[in-house]
Amino acid sequence: MLTHGQCLAWLRAFAALINDNTDFLTDLDAAIGDADHGTNMARGTTAALGKLDDATPLEAMFRSVGMTLVSTVGGSAGPLYGTFFMRFGARLGDVEDVSLPTFAAALTAGRDGVVARGKAAVGEKTMIDAMTPAVEAFESHVADGDGPLVAAEAALAAAERGRDATIPLVARKGRASYLGERSAGHQDPGATSTAYLFEALVAAVKEG
Repeated sequence: MLTHGQCLAWLRAFAALINDNTDFLTDLDAAIGDADHGTNMARGTTAALGKLDDATPLEAMFRSVGMTLVSTVGGSAGPLYGTFFMRFGARLGDVEDVSLPTFAAALTAGRDGVVARGKAAVGEKTMIDAMTPAVEAFESHVADGDGPLVAAEAALAAAERGRDATIPLVARKGRASYLGERSAGHQDPGATSTAYLFEALVAAVKEG
C-alpha cells in the first residue's frame, strides 16, 4: 500500500530533484537538443506543486499535475510527462491510498501513454529507455510479493541502467535525432529526468 501522503511526497521529491539538477539537465540537453530541458521541467514542476492540495483525491491530483506540465513545459517534455501523470492518475481512480498492484498498473498505464504519445521504443535514446525498464522492474517485484521499498529501489536501479545505456545510442526520435551519429556519446536528458522520477519514489516510500 502507498498512502496519499507518500504519493504527494513523490511529486514533491521529484520537483526538488528537478530543481536541484536544473543546470545539469540543461547542459545535457545543450549537447543534443535545445538546451531547455532543465529550465522547462523546473518551471513545470514548480507550477504543478503550487496547485497541489493535501486533501485532493489521487486521480484529481495527478491529473492536475499532468495538465499543468502540458501547459507550462515547453518542447516535447510537457506533453510526454503530462500524459504520463494523467494516465497514471486515471488508472488509480478516485482514491486516497493505493494498493501496490494498482500502483504498478498505473505506472504501466502512464508509460503506455508516453509510448503512444511519443511513438518511441527502448533503444531510441529517449525517456522510454529509463521508464520502461523501471516500470517493468516495479511490476515484477510487486508480482513477486515484494514490498514498496524493494520494488521502488529495483525500479530506480533499472531506470539508472536505462539512462546510462542511452550514452552510446544514436538518437532516433526528437531533436537529438537531427544530429544523427553525432548524438552518440551523450546521456539523454529525458532519460535522466525519468531516473529522478524513480529516485523520488524511493525517497517518498522511505519517508513513509
